Amino acid sequence: MAHQLGLNLPSRTALGRDAFFVAPSNAMAMAMIDGWRGWAGGKLALTGPQGSGKTHLTHVWADLSGAQIISATDLMDADIPALARGPVAVEDVHLIANDDDAQTALFHLHNLVLAEGQALLLTGTGGVAHWGLTLPDLVSRMRGATAVEMDAPDDALLSALLVKLLADRQLTPKPELINYLMTRMDRSFAAAIALVDRLDAASLAQKRPLTRALAAQVLDIAPPQA
Repeated sequence: MAHQLGLNLPSRTALGRDAFFVAPSNAMAMAMIDGWRGWAGGKLALTGPQGSGKTHLTHVWADLSGAQIISATDLMDADIPALARGPVAVEDVHLIANDDDAQTALFHLHNLVLAEGQALLLTGTGGVAHWGLTLPDLVSRMRGATAVEMDAPDDALLSALLVKLLADRQLTPKPELINYLMTRMDRSFAAAIALVDRLDAASLAQKRPLTRALAAQVLDIAPPQA
């Protein structure tokens, strides 16, 4: 396979169902998204570490349900009654832990969405109990939501994630590069995202292909033997 140099092209993140890799760590979450019409109380809380695929799965659900997606931090500027006329996904609820006004907006959105007979998906890092919400009525509503957690990745999922992240940047790595990275990187979704960002930046800056030597430089370890 010929070497491929990184080009300064915009990263296009693939967020469709076909690009979502189902593994034991996320299979339950995928099953709940597929069965969204049967959510207890019409709502679901999707939790997991940063980079675990919550945003990707949210977009999969939006394609299935026609839902609108909004960040929890944008709720104060949103038309809550208009949003509530259809299914809604609210991302990163943990980011409004110290924002009473945003929590109040989420509380009203929650009630209106369910009153309209629509579905509500909420996402956040860590378990719902650790989102740091302080509005008593909202906390009560969150306790009543079914929660499904996306776990840390296994080898198969982490490998597939690396390939996908590089493909989003129009880069096609050799299999041996993926294996090399897998044995030397921190084993988390967030680490995979950060590593690919650094690899892409180094490849662009140095006008070099993605090789094990470049990966060793980015990882700050001794280069591999030829």
